[in-house]
Amino acid sequence: MQQSFWQWSLGLVAGLVTTLGLASVCRAEVKLPAIISDHAVLQKDRAVPIWGWADAGEEVTVRLAGKTAKASPDAKGRWEVRLSQLPSGGPYELVIQGKNKVVVRDVLVGEVWLGSGQSNMAWTVDKSRDFAAEKARANYPLMRMFKETSGPASEPKAEGKGQWVVCAPDSVGGFSATGYFFGREIHQVLGLPVGIINSSVGGTPVEAWTRWEAQKDLPELKPLFDTWQKRMENWNPAKAGEQHQLAREKHKLAVEKAKIEGKTAPAAPRAPVDPKNDTNRPAVLFNAKINPLIPYAVRGAIWYQGENNAGGPNAKNYGLQLRAMIEDWRGLWNQQPTDFAFAWVQLPNFRKAQEKPVEESGWVVVREQMADCLAVANTGMAITLELGEATDIHPKDKQNVGKRLAYWALNSVYGKKEIAASGPLYASHTVKGNEVVVRFKHDHEGLKLNQAGKSGFAIREENGDWQWAKARIDGPTVVLSHPDIRQPVAVRYAWADNPVATLFNGAGMPAAPFRTDRAK
Repeated sequence: MQQSFWQWSLGLVAGLVTTLGLASVCRAEVKLPAIISDHAVLQKDRAVPIWGWADAGEEVTVRLAGKTAKASPDAKGRWEVRLSQLPSGGPYELVIQGKNKVVVRDVLVGEVWLGSGQSNMAWTVDKSRDFAAEKARANYPLMRMFKETSGPASEPKAEGKGQWVVCAPDSVGGFSATGYFFGREIHQVLGLPVGIINSSVGGTPVEAWTRWEAQKDLPELKPLFDTWQKRMENWNPAKAGEQHQLAREKHKLAVEKAKIEGKTAPAAPRAPVDPKNDTNRPAVLFNAKINPLIPYAVRGAIWYQGENNAGGPNAKNYGLQLRAMIEDWRGLWNQQPTDFAFAWVQLPNFRKAQEKPVEESGWVVVREQMADCLAVANTGMAITLELGEATDIHPKDKQNVGKRLAYWALNSVYGKKEIAASGPLYASHTVKGNEVVVRFKHDHEGLKLNQAGKSGFAIREENGDWQWAKARIDGPTVVLSHPDIRQPVAVRYAWADNPVATLFNGAGMPAAPFRTDRAK
């Protein structure tokens, strides 16, 4: 029988009501951020934030390990609870009950660290040294890693992307190598579950990881921000598309020519990118890959970056930028410095081996800027002066990089004072006649000088040239001299891209480069 118009109309209305009702139910469903998901590791002995979204006015109840907390969403639908300090252990089920029920399974409570930076933090275990052996032994079910996979964003994002992965031989290859070897050392020494959050992108500068508001008003960075402002104002997508098409046509001809000549084909031109979403623009990676993680409870952060800034005109401001980022992250996590530890990897040796006693470069400047940042409370630095590779910016020995970061954390954060926190750091010097006596911090079990040839130290007289110094250990000091220098006035150590690293402590960790003649 054919439907009347009124029957058809009533049916349509009923269908719309049902559809709207379903949409309402969908909006009412409790939703969690990606970081709070199966296999997560939560920070022990802290008030742990659990948050998400639901309908305004809806009551949300959160249960975990015998702890219960309730919250109501705000006008934008966001809710948050804080579970009182949780002891280590698990696995637990995290249950969130609103109009619907969400169960997050296989949750552990232990130590959580954020790992961030550029390609050397992103560098995976399967590309690192001794992967076959590392894969075979990677059976650590109490270790997990979360990889934040969101792309760049011009504005801060509330939600990120990613998932927690349990460490096993079949999964460890995709883990951040620096993060994994750091976390493994923490796990093995403390015997606790460990979670590493990997949020890193290759070829990116520190300003991309720092909130816009935390850096835009720094006078030293005005030229940097002015440059980006001009790029955005001058962006013409149509023109960029035309130029890219021309580049593709030229590339096609170049590939054909290389094939005929038996040569390697050139890389294809990259597609044009709107400057506001360029991965090098200030704040775009903070917006997409750090902001969504806040306020997930962490013990601290490890940082492997600086290569990008060392190659640019802004190297001298790296310390300013790193300080701004550390302080801002701590503030956004609402943590005091004592509650949010932060350690970084000082740039390793790279490029051509040192020839002159002193060689200047942006790489050297960034190393010094990194050392300066140790003045910031509760920070540490892994000195990796001999772990690099002259011809590869991605050194394969991430095992020792991760361990040195972990040694600092174990000593300074977890109180394992028997573990050396660092390699030797310059403390002071005294000129005595024709000799310079240099004292160091972190000489753990005594200084050791490995001199196969040059000492690694250089000294000079007033207005004189730098000369390789003769060096000897005298108790807790290094004594320097040169037969042609009667009144030395300054010292530099390992002052080059790829320096002669000769000074170590009893724990086998190298001394950091330093200079005594820096302008005040």
